[in-house]
Amino acid sequence: MFNVGVIEEGAGRPGLGECLTGPVRTVWAKHDRATDGWLPLWRHMADSAAVAGLLWDRWLPGNVKALVAEPLPKGMDDARRLVVWCAATHDIGKATPAFACQVDSLADRMRAVGLDMPGRKQFGDDRRMAPHGLAGQLLLQEWLTERFGWPERATVQFAVIAGGHHGIPPGHSQILDLDAHPELLRTPGSSESLWRQVQTELLDACAATYEVRERLADWQRVKLPQPVQVVLTALVIVADWIASNPDLFPYFPEERPRGEAERVAAAWRGLRLPPPWCPSAPGGAVEELFAARFDLPTGARVRPVQEEAVRLARSMPAPGLMVIEAPMGEGKTEAALAVAEVFAARSGAGGVFVALPTMATSNAMFPRLLDWLDRLPPDGLDGTVPEGKERSVLLAHSKAALNESYADLLRTSRHTVAAVDQFGDEDRVRASDDVRSAAAELVAHQWLRGRKKGLLASFAVGTIDQLLMAGLKSRHLALRHLAFAGKVVVIDEAHAYDTWMNTYLDRVLAWLGAYRVPVVVLSATLPAARRRELAEAYAGAGRDAREGYARLVQAGGYPLLTAVAPGAAPEMALPAASGRRTDVVVERLDDGLVVLADRLEAELADGGCVLVVRNTVDRVLETADCLRARFGDAAVTVAHARFLDLDRAGKDARLLELFGPPGEDGTSPRRPGGGHIVVASQVAEQSLDVDFDLLVTDLCPVDLLLQRMGRLHRHRRSDRPARLRTARCLVTGVDWAATPVPAPVRGSRRVYGEYPLLRSLAVLEPLLSGPSPETAVVRLPEDISPLVQRAYGDDPQGPAAWADAVAEARRDHEAHRARQRREADVFRLDQVRRAGRPLVGWIDAGVGDADDTRAGRAQVRDGEESLEVLVVRRRADGTLTTVPWLGKGLGGLDLPTDAVPSPQAARAVAASGMRLPYHFSYPRVLDRAIEELEELCVPAWQVKECHWLAGELILALEDGPDGDCHTRLAGFQLRYSPTDGLRVIGDGAEKQRDV
Repeated sequence: MFNVGVIEEGAGRPGLGECLTGPVRTVWAKHDRATDGWLPLWRHMADSAAVAGLLWDRWLPGNVKALVAEPLPKGMDDARRLVVWCAATHDIGKATPAFACQVDSLADRMRAVGLDMPGRKQFGDDRRMAPHGLAGQLLLQEWLTERFGWPERATVQFAVIAGGHHGIPPGHSQILDLDAHPELLRTPGSSESLWRQVQTELLDACAATYEVRERLADWQRVKLPQPVQVVLTALVIVADWIASNPDLFPYFPEERPRGEAERVAAAWRGLRLPPPWCPSAPGGAVEELFAARFDLPTGARVRPVQEEAVRLARSMPAPGLMVIEAPMGEGKTEAALAVAEVFAARSGAGGVFVALPTMATSNAMFPRLLDWLDRLPPDGLDGTVPEGKERSVLLAHSKAALNESYADLLRTSRHTVAAVDQFGDEDRVRASDDVRSAAAELVAHQWLRGRKKGLLASFAVGTIDQLLMAGLKSRHLALRHLAFAGKVVVIDEAHAYDTWMNTYLDRVLAWLGAYRVPVVVLSATLPAARRRELAEAYAGAGRDAREGYARLVQAGGYPLLTAVAPGAAPEMALPAASGRRTDVVVERLDDGLVVLADRLEAELADGGCVLVVRNTVDRVLETADCLRARFGDAAVTVAHARFLDLDRAGKDARLLELFGPPGEDGTSPRRPGGGHIVVASQVAEQSLDVDFDLLVTDLCPVDLLLQRMGRLHRHRRSDRPARLRTARCLVTGVDWAATPVPAPVRGSRRVYGEYPLLRSLAVLEPLLSGPSPETAVVRLPEDISPLVQRAYGDDPQGPAAWADAVAEARRDHEAHRARQRREADVFRLDQVRRAGRPLVGWIDAGVGDADDTRAGRAQVRDGEESLEVLVVRRRADGTLTTVPWLGKGLGGLDLPTDAVPSPQAARAVAASGMRLPYHFSYPRVLDRAIEELEELCVPAWQVKECHWLAGELILALEDGPDGDCHTRLAGFQLRYSPTDGLRVIGDGAEKQRDV
């Protein structure tokens, strides 16, 4: 698969081990207590350097290489040497008494050659002041100063890479503490000079072997930008992790000792790390590009917004930020992927990350990404891939393994990660090629899995949290930055994020801009002020440069494309409308279940399909109960987020089956013909290609209201009832008679805040109060941008009598947003600092190890901590099963409590996860709920072999007399059915309505 004849630049030079003799060879780096195998420090340094060179040559995307090379005098040549040298020297801090004393037998070997040191107990807690990363940083700084005359200030930006290779760059106080304890670096007395000699000999040998000695004089004048320091740190982490894997790099003693080149070649062949994507710039007509990349319907033509997006991507001075604002259903996703291909070819990016609001939208996007990847041409101008044929793919959220498409990739991509001799075990590793999907050539690579490494895959779809956590001070943040630095980033549904999330997103965009990562932002309903904020954040626009961005707020027209290239003024383009148009008649509807039922009875006299959108789950369920009493159970479907994962996925699939796009004849055989009502929460707003004849919606912010209208008459149909052939939206959830302003219902005010709702009412008021239905029309797409800009602008809206109430609501709104910004800023990453400013203290006072954990996700979203549970069924005799209604043979499987359940049963339980509503987020209720849930902790499930269930909270439901499942938790009565999802019943539920 790989050409391994020459694995290092300058392979004719002596290896690191050949340059070292005497006591230095006794210094150890790795030890296996089970086998007493060990690895000398020099060997691990050589392994790490060789891996770093291979990562640079065969894995790292071109844009990241260019980023590292730019500040260095000799560009790419210096960059490769620097990467290899940083990897070689990263563990020099292990050549210290504080580290070496940890294994008695290996410490005794070192003492025997004169490297004296106290025992571990003699050091006591002082050892904690000298973690080997920090020790290595100080030794490197000292070596550069004493041996090469570097000023101390210049040394830190290079040495901090070693200091941060365990995930957290040292803080200033840690450096001062270790400076005060030199005995941790060298044992005082007769052996101090020998310790110094060993440390210097290792560093001198690295400088000579990896040819940096002659470059150090020039490098001391370099000011490394912080983004360069970050990616160098991350590359060292990756090289260290690979070189520390004993399956790839066995410890001593080895059964078959290898030379350095053979050892590294065998490891690289066993790792089989896929190379980066290297696309050629797609030329030719845009129509040809879209026909080749996407499964377009018969007769479909490229939309003007798609054509203009590709043209703009090709013509920008350099790839940068592109914001695509276009109506729902205009093919923004396809436009983004086409732009991503152009941007990647122009910038050297090696992959794509697509960020979406939720797991459900991410799951829906994943097969679309796979289909696009299958249609991409081979890399390279000659139509070949230089090394290997695989492209690594990831679905990036906490329940990815439960997604069918991704689970298939996991199963078919399985192979052993172990060293492979060139002529020895090649067939064993290659056997998995026959199992993989040869047509797709896409793999969920074995090594590129897990919370910390997964995003290093070339192509990924995930929730927006994955991107926002690049702005969260957390351990191994450098790895997340390296992952995004090498990709084109696509951010979908940009309007869906609140002030808290946008606070993180703006900081992430600032870092992406500093990395020169191409970014594509998609939205149908983006406020102009938010457009400007996104552009300024990405460009890093200072106060002097912001005047050039002011015009982004005044930009008129829709659809609208905004492009920001590095160092250039923002550019805007107004593509022609596609010709798709829907006129929606908007009218008031009094709030009340009987009023709603009476109106729908009249509207559905000749059949038809209605979508009713409520702003809270409780209103969804109350409405569904009332409508079922009037129309029958079969005529009403419920959809919201309070379902088990498998039930939610089944709901989405069923909605698409019944209400999705019609066939070429404009009809849908599965569409209910006698009248059907879907009562849904906000899940109906995002990424579901469903189409209804009539919309009834609670009042919500106007951009979201327009999103809901996007599910109304979305496709051309020949089977709509005559009464419903005019698109109509009935706005309810408001006391229209209240004074001085109409009053949205309490649940809506809690979800969205009063001010955005009043602004929405204000811009709709001229339509709703018009003299006739002919004047109450929202024209899609023409009115989308004007309505959104008016609602989110500063100009007064609505009748003068509303002014005082709106002003008071605005004060509360601004105070709430200020609180969100303050609280979000606590753990938010700092701005990019000036070049040469070292990463010391980069993530001080952070959240710790938060990669894709509940704590990490909670930090980048504003909301109370919520509990996630796995739901099982408890029989009358106390035994447990999976819930009985699951399809595909997963329902009713036994769950033994004295053994690990079968893989099928365990996976079925994992797929029955559910996030409890925020009734259980209040501190006292939360603590009580956790205490009660932990009573069902099954010890037999808390083992490595039961990874689906270990550490999870289990909620057991019991069969009820009404056919639903019941239980009590923290004083609440819970009732669940696959038809309606979770209901929370009790006094507390009345006081704490669920969102």
